[in-house]
Amino acid sequence: MSESDSTVPLPSIDPSHAEETIKTSPASTAIDQDDAVQSNSSSFEPTRVLPPGFAESTSTSFPTASASAHAHLRSVGNTNATSSSTTTTTTTNTSTGGSFTSRRTFLQTHESIQDIRLFDGKNSPQNIAVYGFGLGALFGAGLILATIVQTPIPQFWFFLAALGVFHSLEYIAIALFNPNKLTLDSFLLNHSPEYTMATASGVTEFLIEYYFFPGIKTWGLFNKLGLVMLIIGQIARTWAMFSAKSNFSHHVEYYKEDHHILVTHGIYSILRHPSYFGFYYWALGSQLMLMNPICFIGFALALHHFFSERIKYEEQLLVRFFGDDYRKYQTGTRTGLPMIP
Repeated sequence: MSESDSTVPLPSIDPSHAEETIKTSPASTAIDQDDAVQSNSSSFEPTRVLPPGFAESTSTSFPTASASAHAHLRSVGNTNATSSSTTTTTTTNTSTGGSFTSRRTFLQTHESIQDIRLFDGKNSPQNIAVYGFGLGALFGAGLILATIVQTPIPQFWFFLAALGVFHSLEYIAIALFNPNKLTLDSFLLNHSPEYTMATASGVTEFLIEYYFFPGIKTWGLFNKLGLVMLIIGQIARTWAMFSAKSNFSHHVEYYKEDHHILVTHGIYSILRHPSYFGFYYWALGSQLMLMNPICFIGFALALHHFFSERIKYEEQLLVRFFGDDYRKYQTGTRTGLPMIP
């Protein structure tokens, strides 16, 4: 039923019952809401306000009223009936709407929870938070165990802390300077099967040798030298990323983009491939710190082969991008890597 259908006109007033109607009808008390209510200790009676055309009378008989008075009273009654119906309808609709809104909100929240996916390879906020928290916890725990807690193998905990810093800074640098290429792989946690195998090999060698030959895993001069190499390598790589900014990428760029420039300032004024220099000494320093002779030799051979081939290929692309400007820059700098000019 529509709102207008719920309005029912009041019947005609019988003058003999008019006074009783005024005393009991809601219309008589709704004419003026500012009227005061008279009361005494036993009962109360509201002050009567009569419509125009009626005369005040103390007798039980209702005075003569004009036709306009009857019309006015019906109008007041109709208004109150309409207002009451509207209020009821509005209250009902509001209550029903609130119920539907609450249910809809609950379903949307439930669907949002179901949409959350972890470790699905997407660069989603939840994955970033989990990866970042894990790397931060690894760094914090490793640093505490290496410096505060007295353990016989602080080099192992320094290595874990270094892993947390390395992977976190890789992601941060891309996020700051090259966000269009930012992915979850920018953490480099799964950079390549070779990198994963090398990291696992270093940890495995250390634990096996520590179990069978704990004497060679004591904290000494070579461990400290390896830690210094690791720190220098991390500083060089981070400095390179922050100097190159949007020109830095984890992948080889085969085509020159509009924002690409030849970076020759900062650490690039000293070294030609400072990010490779940094990773080379970071990796070798970590194995020297762990006193892993097998992995140290294996890392040195593998990294030299990889970077010699990589640098040769990249510099062919850079000459194509920048021509004589890169050739001039090439002759004035070095890579800083052994046997790679």
